[in-house]
Order: sequence, then structure tokens, then C-alpha cells
Amino acid sequence: MNRFSEIRAVVLQNLEEMQAAGEIPADLDFANVAVEPPRDAAHGDMATNAAMVLAKPAKMKPRNIAEALAKRLLADARIVAADVAGPGFLNLRLGADFWQEVVGEVLTKGSNFGRSDMGQGKRVNVEFVSANPTGPLHVGHTRGAVFGDALASLLDFNGYDVTREYYINDGGAQVDVLARSVYLRYLEAHGAKVAFPDGTYPGDYLIKVGQALAEKVGKDYVDQPETVWLADVRLFSIDAMMDLIRADLKSLGVEMDVFYSEKSLYGTGKIEAALELLDGKGLIYEGKLDPPKGKLPEDWEAREQTLFRSTEHGDDVDRPVKKSDGAWTYFAPDIAYHYDKIERGFDMLIDVLGADHGGYVKRMKAAVSALSDGKVPLDIKLAQLVRLYKDGQPFKMSKRAGTFIELRDVVDRVGRDVTRFVMLTRKNDAPLDFDFDKVTEQSKDNPVFYVQYAHARIMSAMRKADEAGIDIKDATLLAADLGKLDHVAELALIKKLAEWPRLVEIAGRTNEPHRVAFYLFDLASDLHSLYHMGKENSALRFVQEDDIATSTAKIALARAVGVVISAGLGILGVNPAQEMR
Repeated sequence: MNRFSEIRAVVLQNLEEMQAAGEIPADLDFANVAVEPPRDAAHGDMATNAAMVLAKPAKMKPRNIAEALAKRLLADARIVAADVAGPGFLNLRLGADFWQEVVGEVLTKGSNFGRSDMGQGKRVNVEFVSANPTGPLHVGHTRGAVFGDALASLLDFNGYDVTREYYINDGGAQVDVLARSVYLRYLEAHGAKVAFPDGTYPGDYLIKVGQALAEKVGKDYVDQPETVWLADVRLFSIDAMMDLIRADLKSLGVEMDVFYSEKSLYGTGKIEAALELLDGKGLIYEGKLDPPKGKLPEDWEAREQTLFRSTEHGDDVDRPVKKSDGAWTYFAPDIAYHYDKIERGFDMLIDVLGADHGGYVKRMKAAVSALSDGKVPLDIKLAQLVRLYKDGQPFKMSKRAGTFIELRDVVDRVGRDVTRFVMLTRKNDAPLDFDFDKVTEQSKDNPVFYVQYAHARIMSAMRKADEAGIDIKDATLLAADLGKLDHVAELALIKKLAEWPRLVEIAGRTNEPHRVAFYLFDLASDLHSLYHMGKENSALRFVQEDDIATSTAKIALARAVGVVISAGLGILGVNPAQEMR
């Protein structure tokens, strides 16, 4: 249960009673009335903005509304104090038993605590990574891969039916370059000395691909023109690269539900069908675009092109979909691809793109809006750059790939769990510094260690309780006298637990999985704080000698915190530590 939603319902009920009594107007909209944790915990347990948002439409002073509402709220047994602050904010304090009940709720629901039906089973397509199939994934792809996978798990936790999808860019000129690069490695496998011209892929990762091709076809393609081998080598190379990419994703704990080929859009009528739909809505026309900003007129070659009237759906300028020579632009197959998603019945689309795709956002949103008549929302999340550091300096690892640092290098160096958690310690659209020294040190400055240590500490406490003869089964912990959890530090920890359902729903509504990582750090901090207080005050220790009843209640609290940490880490794709080494 979302405790904040529970008290918001109480606030709304009392506002309705105030309307019935003529204390406030009857035509007020309560949609923006919120109940949230206060900015300063010293002010109370919860705060509501009811008086502030209703004052103007009610034509009343916010303080007058707040004072009248406070009197009514105090009649509820759960609310022990309702204080008006400033011009009309209302701070609430809830009884200890209201919070203590949360521990039992967590233990009852287990890993489902905090799950919501917000999504109501709506189908969501999360497309992420979608790197060109020209080589292994590099560190720049890692952040988008982790973000997209965690976002998919977050949406699933909030009741959506989620599909993870990878769009294989196998329809462009880059796959021909890949084929030519593999062909050079193929010749090399037959003993030839080769040079890699500018624009080809010289990475060592293609050596094995060239050797595999040589084993498959022998010398059939040696000294043959491109017309003989290009198509076959291209297909062979793409398959090899996708096997490599799938292995990279697996090392990161990412499993896709769908791999969708761009090439499948060509020659199948899918691009034409999407554009015909837009044409039928009067959104396709022949015309010339104005010079782009920063271009002098004499530098601009005006050409008659087929254009999509994207400005009618929020874009800055109309966009070409077919060039003057009749060839499709890059945008055309992307329109068709998103139309295919809509046709597959998805209710919401999310694209996770690299930071260099910022200029693509408006045109793609315009296309989806036009294709779906505004019925299918598209959210585009940009994953900003990752900067690697070691010893305080920019760090460059081995470049077996030729021009970039591989994802696998990072995972092999620090592990999957560390890699994933660190990638979610910043909002996706902010640059992220990945410091190899920081992510492996055992301190509060390392959020991965700090959260994992909290879970390991809980597991240790439970083992000690078990050794002391305390029954640590959930059924027994559920029967504990939770009224014994009355210290301010214990209640603070429980209040943080109570924020989980609200936090995870907000994160799902905003498509921001980094909020989960931030919350886990705060929860771990409260757990560690309580633990350290127990060093000075033995009454706060999880295991109390000769007091099984109190120990059972304290272990119940520790177990509840462990459940939520484990659930949160599960969303992030991180395994909770059972012990620290």
C-alpha cells in the first residue's frame, strides 16, 4: 500500500466534507492536491499542498483553508498532529503504529511490495542499444543498454506489458563497409598482406570473422570482384557481429525479446505503406526546404524533394523522406519502423538513443504522432556520454576494437553488478564519470558498495539471530510485536521503507530508473546509521541477548529492509550481496 496515497485519500475526503459544509466552494478541482514527504523531516512525516493549490480558485486565503482542514484531519486516529506552516502548507505527523504496520506489509507482500497496477497491462515497446552491427558494443553503448533494461524492468514492476527490442541497422552503407573489412581479413587468413583504407574497420575483432569465412568458403572469393562476394559476405558478417553483440549484452545481463532488422523494411512495401498513410492525411508533399541555419544562400542547393509536413505535429521544420534522385532518406525507414510498432499494437513507445541523436527527437515524435493520430505516445530518452577515469586521469584501456573501448572490457574489469549500478547513479541525460578507483573502493563514496553492504549486513544479522535461536522465518517475523520498534532511528528507517511504493511509481511514470538507485542509497544510509547507533546503544542492536520478542521485532525490520533493497536492485538488474568479501 502507498501510505502517501492512503493519507491523500483522507485529505480529499475531508475536503469533500468541507465542500458539503460550505466551508470551501463546491466546484474545486482536487487533481493537483498532493501528499508528499516534507523537504525537512523535522517538519513532520508528510506534507500537503491542498490549501496552496485551492486558495486561488476558492478565492480564499490559503492559511484559512489549511487551518480548517487541519481541524478535520485531527479527527482521524492515524494523524496525531497537523501544523500549518508559512502561508498555508500543512505538515502532518502520523502515529508510530501507522508506520510500524509497514514492516508487516513488506513481509506479507515480499518482493511484490511496491508493485502497482499503474500500467494496467498496457503494452510498451522499449527499444534500446540498437548499435550498428559493425563491431562489439563499446563503453558508450553500455549506459544505454543498462538504462533501457532497467527502465523495462521498472515499467514491468508498475504493471506494464513490456517488450525489449533491438533495431538492427543492417540496411545502410555501413554494413557494406563491414563486409569489405571482413573481406580484407578473409584475404589475410589466406596469407595475403592487406591494408585497411580510411573508412574501413581495422579492429582485431574481425580477424576471427575473416578466418571463419575462409573456413566456410575456402578460396572461392579470393581475387574475385565485389559483385561475386559482397552480398554473401555482408550477410555472414552481420550474423557474426550480432552473435558478438548478443554475447556482449548477455555479459551485462541484458536479454532482448525482439531483434528487428531494418533490412526487412526494404522491398517489402512497408516504407511505402507508412508514407501512403501520411500522404492520405495530407502530410506528404513535393517541395524545397529553406537553407539550414548557419548556411549562406549561395552555399545552399535547393532541391525538389518529397517532404513530410512534420511541423504540423510539433517539429521545427518539415523533413525530407525521399531525395531528389528517388532514394529514401534515413528518416523514411525509421518512420516505417515506428509505424510497424504501432501496427503491432503497442500502446506506448520508448526509444533510448545516444546523446548525438538529440536533433532526431522532434521529427520522430512528429512522425509517431501523425501515424497514430496522437494516440500512441513516444518518449525518447538520450543517454549521455560516459567518461572513464583512473587515478584521477582519463583512462584508456586496451583498444582491441581498433577505435573504441569495448563494453566487455569494463564488465570484465569491475563486474556486471558494479557496471550496471554505476551507470544508473546519474540521470540519463547528464554526463557520467566512471572512476575505476571509486567504484571498487569500500566506502560511503561508492554507492554500489554502500547499498550492497547494507544488504550483506542484514544477511549477517539474520544469520546471527538464527545462531542465537531466534526463528527468522517470515511467518514468525510477521507475528512479532512491532510496537517495540519505537526508537526515532527505527521509525526513520520504517518511514523510508514506506516511501518505496510512491518512489517506484513516480520513477515509472517519469521513465527514470535512476530514482531507484538514489532511493536505495538513502535506504542503505538509514540502515547503516541505525547499525552504528547500535554500537553505542545496545538497545538498538538487531539481536538482543535474552530478549527473543524484541530481537524478533528488530530482525523483522531488518528483513523488511532487505526485501526492499533486493527488489530495488532487481529492477536495476543487480544481484544483492549476501556477504561482503
